[in-house]
Amino acid sequence: MNVSEIAAKAKEASYVLGALPPEAKDRALNAMACALRVHADEILQANQLDLQAAKEAVEAGKMKTALYERLKLTRDKLETVIRGVEEMVELPDPVGQVLSATELDEGLNLYKISCPIGLIGVIFEARPDVVPQIAALTAKSGNAAVLKGGKEAQYTNDALAKVLQNALATVPGYPPYALNLIHSREESAQMLALDQYFDLIIPRGGNSLLAYVKANTKIPVLGHADGVCHIYVARSADVQMAKQICTDAKTQYPSACNTVETLLIDEAWPEPFKKDLLEHLVKHGVELFGGADIAKLAPVSGPVEEWHTEYGEKKLSVKQVKNILEAVEHINRYGSHHTDCILTANHDEVQIFMDLVDSAGVYHNASTRFADGYRYGFGAEVGISTGKTHARGPVGLAGLTIYKYKLYGNGQIVADYVGPDAKPFTHRKLGSK
Repeated sequence: MNVSEIAAKAKEASYVLGALPPEAKDRALNAMACALRVHADEILQANQLDLQAAKEAVEAGKMKTALYERLKLTRDKLETVIRGVEEMVELPDPVGQVLSATELDEGLNLYKISCPIGLIGVIFEARPDVVPQIAALTAKSGNAAVLKGGKEAQYTNDALAKVLQNALATVPGYPPYALNLIHSREESAQMLALDQYFDLIIPRGGNSLLAYVKANTKIPVLGHADGVCHIYVARSADVQMAKQICTDAKTQYPSACNTVETLLIDEAWPEPFKKDLLEHLVKHGVELFGGADIAKLAPVSGPVEEWHTEYGEKKLSVKQVKNILEAVEHINRYGSHHTDCILTANHDEVQIFMDLVDSAGVYHNASTRFADGYRYGFGAEVGISTGKTHARGPVGLAGLTIYKYKLYGNGQIVADYVGPDAKPFTHRKLGSK
């Protein structure tokens, strides 16, 4: 089938999914988790085929090391994904939740009810663990999905999709074409043109992917372009805490989008603390970039060419700032509105930073690496949204639902509520006295 035919069938499936009871969706999740564990070896073997080709591309200078690392699927990483699918079973069903209830008049009640978005297209690069994460999230939230992965992960994506599709086929009442995988750029372009079927497109990749998607579709787009995250070390910061948090945020998984890329240090922080922190980072393999003032504190590889830089590896831009307001101004100007952190013992500074930094995640004394749907308790995520739509930050189950208004009446007509003898509306919140 071509992409249009797949999308049409997936759209039909989305209507069935929207009405599935919670038990059927949880059965689908358990079936997927079980199948992933049973077929782990063949999935990892497929990943090795992708990694072999990727290694050759890295050696030839055609692929960045950070992309190679994102592509890698280990047994531990796969098991973490599987546990995330299993834990999603324990989460409440996000569909059918009463968000508000209002009596318009006696016997005329209006309910705002959460419901699935419908058919979601996801275009992603390099990370094959996206496939089971999206499959689980869309299953729990009652959405259908069409996935388009990067060619660098084709063997792994195909193996994962096959395992998951076969698992879903064992669930009574679960519609075919709820989960679909397409491959080529041509198919991706065709998908972006099908606004009559798709309700949302989620790109997971770099700036160029997001720009391409936004420029080539009328379908609403949810996502983030890049992850230029900051840590601001305020003048009251504890040096041991700063060393621990900054090292974790930069080295725990350097290629992740929630890794710190710029370190801002208050000029008034004691110089021995600055040296201790920067030397600690260098000792852990971090390459520093900064001006002459930073070079006096620790070895640097050169000046910062562009402050809006996502390295995706053990490299870090470092700058001294005069105060918290200069730090905030720098973050809002050069950041990506992803996740930014302040290290301080001053409560007033915390409030200023939290209120003025315009990012999806704003942290106090914690690593930026916590910006993740699994760590937030969402089970998993479809990605990070830095926009200001219905979903922001890690987008989990709630971000994959929208709402509809359900009005229950008993023969009421609008004509009775207009004119000189119009009946008044009560507009009483149901459940209140």
